[in-house]
Amino acid sequence: MAEVLVYVDHVDGAVRKPTLELLTLARRIGEPVAVSLGSGAENTASTLAEHGAVRVLTADAPEFADYLVVPKVDAVQAAYEAVSPSAVLFPSSAEGKEIAARLAVRIGSGIITDAVDLEAGVEGPVATQSVFAAAFTTKSRVSKGTPVITVKPNSAAVEAAPAAGAVEPLTVSFSDKATGTKVVSRTPRESTGRPELTEAAIVVSGGRGVGGAENFPVVEALADSLGAAVGASRAAVDAGWYPHTNQVGQTGKTVSPQLYVAAGISGAIQHRAGMQTSKTIVAVNKDAEAPIFDLVDYGVVGDLFEVVPQLTEEVKSRKG
Repeated sequence: MAEVLVYVDHVDGAVRKPTLELLTLARRIGEPVAVSLGSGAENTASTLAEHGAVRVLTADAPEFADYLVVPKVDAVQAAYEAVSPSAVLFPSSAEGKEIAARLAVRIGSGIITDAVDLEAGVEGPVATQSVFAAAFTTKSRVSKGTPVITVKPNSAAVEAAPAAGAVEPLTVSFSDKATGTKVVSRTPRESTGRPELTEAAIVVSGGRGVGGAENFPVVEALADSLGAAVGASRAAVDAGWYPHTNQVGQTGKTVSPQLYVAAGISGAIQHRAGMQTSKTIVAVNKDAEAPIFDLVDYGVVGDLFEVVPQLTEEVKSRKG
């Protein structure tokens, strides 16, 4: 069976969930070979093996941390040349898509971004995408070179499938461009204790109907009761009620959780583009004609300040 190269997204050896989802998808089209770079790369091997990686290629060098993107592109290209895979998979993060695009240019291959599913095809992997603000679903394949595909988080269930996971050192020769952009400082992200927005299985978002920053704790309380991430519409972010890093939509982040709860969000097309692929959508809005109700699986016409606190208490009581 052909091997599929999977780029590993990890933090000091802790593998992030989208990578485990990629391994699930990779097993549909071949044997996963993981490429893990940077500090703690070797510590990812056991987790990757548990989820189907037959081999784990690792490399660590100061360049991965001190410079932007290009050193990692050099490393993935080295892995590509060593493995000759039938496809290369990346998570659809900002970094993942940039590395994927640069790799595709270098190896002369086509690229598919933001896939939501992947299956084996007669002429290569077939990717499913949600396009044009999620108004259409397409199936496509790369017709030139080795397919390079980025996959959105929450596109597949994480499935354990123990494999050898043999660790092999990856030899990397860095190009002249690798040191072109240096990282001069880092600021740790303030932890909220909540899941990362794009990876969360449940997202609760607030919009213009929340009425102000002082009212967002209503949304946060529901999110915390569900173990969810908190999102916001562009209207709420533009008004300064919630950080831009939490914006869901065409000009913010794209999410695809198992459950998406929209509180006080009308459902403008730019917001829908960022959450329309959610598996189950619930909306609370006092306007019965709000466009969001054309999209939802369950809708509640009512005042969010009455409905959401009751929902929070009900969740807590069932858990308790």
